[in-house]
Amino acid sequence: MGKHAEAVVGVIGETQVDDDSDSPAAAAERLTGRTATEKRPLSGALTEVDLDDGRTVMVKRADSVEEVRAEAAGLGWLAGSGTVRVPIVYGRDGHWLVTDLIARGRPNREAALDLGRALAGLHLAGAPAFGSAPPGGPRDAFIGRAPMRNVEGAEWPEWYAEHRVLPYLRSAVDDGTIAAGEAPVIERLCTRLTDLAGPAEPPARLHGDLWNGNVLWGADGHAWLIDPAAHGGHRETDLAMLHLFGCPHLDDVLRGYEQVAPLADGWPDRVGLHQLFPLLVHTVLFGRGYAEQALSTAKAALER
Repeated sequence: MGKHAEAVVGVIGETQVDDDSDSPAAAAERLTGRTATEKRPLSGALTEVDLDDGRTVMVKRADSVEEVRAEAAGLGWLAGSGTVRVPIVYGRDGHWLVTDLIARGRPNREAALDLGRALAGLHLAGAPAFGSAPPGGPRDAFIGRAPMRNVEGAEWPEWYAEHRVLPYLRSAVDDGTIAAGEAPVIERLCTRLTDLAGPAEPPARLHGDLWNGNVLWGADGHAWLIDPAAHGGHRETDLAMLHLFGCPHLDDVLRGYEQVAPLADGWPDRVGLHQLFPLLVHTVLFGRGYAEQALSTAKAALER
């Protein structure tokens, strides 16, 4: 996409008012400096708010101040790469985050190609280490509603096992979603990651929660990214998540990606390794169906 000023937007400002008792409209007014004229609740957490200058903003109420801090920092870090499109962040305070509203359109091949090229640029923008948090972001962050610790590591296989796979496996065993006798297959895979991970790569700047629901196909004909769990990681993890939950025109996304940053040989065989992290997160959040998928993915990866 390139570093066009009109294409990439990020954090404009923030205040630090720890008041989570007011309304979405009040939060929008406080953080944009405009008067709210109408509001439309979309869910318990999201509200569209119209402003008196003609703009419409998205107001999100998170469960914790740290969740807001993590999302705002992640959006700023993605925008700072000069590559992908993300909503403007007007500000955050307390449990509130106010961003631009992206008008919805339909997926198309050209937008998918452009998304692939932009993702490649994002990943090439890099990170200080595997597990690095975005500047200003917390060490104890989130992926969806699940906790995610941003602990830095020098080598991807060891870091991925210790900080992205095993914590969620332990949580799933503790709550009984995965039986203790089932866990060893995932633990064995972790011990073999160095052999299975492919060529070593530098830390990439990841969106971190790149399922299809966090890709908005805009009315402007471009793809926009929302709700990041941004951190330094392996670039194949973002792409594996797009595979896991489906993405319109995924072949075109990958074609655009490889035009900018070709993937290492054998990457299709490693997709399951990178899907294990989001599958275990979903196991913790949503239960046994994802546990079975995680276990079968680990077994298949060990048999390659």
